[in-house]
Amino acid sequence: MLALALTGCAHRKLMLNSPVAVYKQAKKELADYNYNSAIKLLLRLTAVYPFSMQARQAQLDLIFAYYRAGQNEAAINAANTFIQQHPTQPRCDYAWYMKGVVDFPNRANPIERAFGASLAKRPPLKLRKSFDDFRTVVERYPHSIYARDAWQRMIYLRDRLAAYDVYVARYYYMRSAYVAAARRTKMVLDRYQGAPATRSALALMILSYRRLGLKIPAEQAQRVYEKNFKGSIIAAAALRHPHWWRFW
Repeated sequence: MLALALTGCAHRKLMLNSPVAVYKQAKKELADYNYNSAIKLLLRLTAVYPFSMQARQAQLDLIFAYYRAGQNEAAINAANTFIQQHPTQPRCDYAWYMKGVVDFPNRANPIERAFGASLAKRPPLKLRKSFDDFRTVVERYPHSIYARDAWQRMIYLRDRLAAYDVYVARYYYMRSAYVAAARRTKMVLDRYQGAPATRSALALMILSYRRLGLKIPAEQAQRVYEKNFKGSIIAAAALRHPHWWRFW
């Protein structure tokens, strides 16, 4: 039995004595969802055969393996390493895309859905970073196979960022901080044109101007609101955001 075991180990070493063999085994581990094992093989490949064609692909596969293993920081570092080492490599589109995916927010969990919790109240944290990474894919690599998905995710992130800023503006308004509320709503209208939350932002802006006694700006904003939306301004300012966060 000992002889058989030693023979098996020797055979395995023989099988993994080339970059092609190591990469083939790493891909098998990825396909079998053995991400930690795949990570070890991919790291070995990049360390022992750094100038091989397989090593370059292994750097990209490491990003995915780290992400699926729940090691988000390592995934970001791997993506940044690939971008820094291969700035003109067309496959950088994948590295940028995966950076955006790693920071992409999770959907509401079952408990939050059951109680109707709004994701708009969650601080943005990594949302802006994810948005910028997807924007890099769309702008630098418009013909990338990831560009369409990146664009859809950008729309989702835009809407969520706008909803959060409206939530903050509403918080200011309810506490009579009308200047802060007006500034926040203006930021929403400037940055997130087309987002569903712009209706509530414009309504809050009008009410804030009225509270501040700024008659002309309030009337101008009122005309814009009437031209683009229907219904009560007060009702719009108090609107709860619909379940737009259900991505796809």
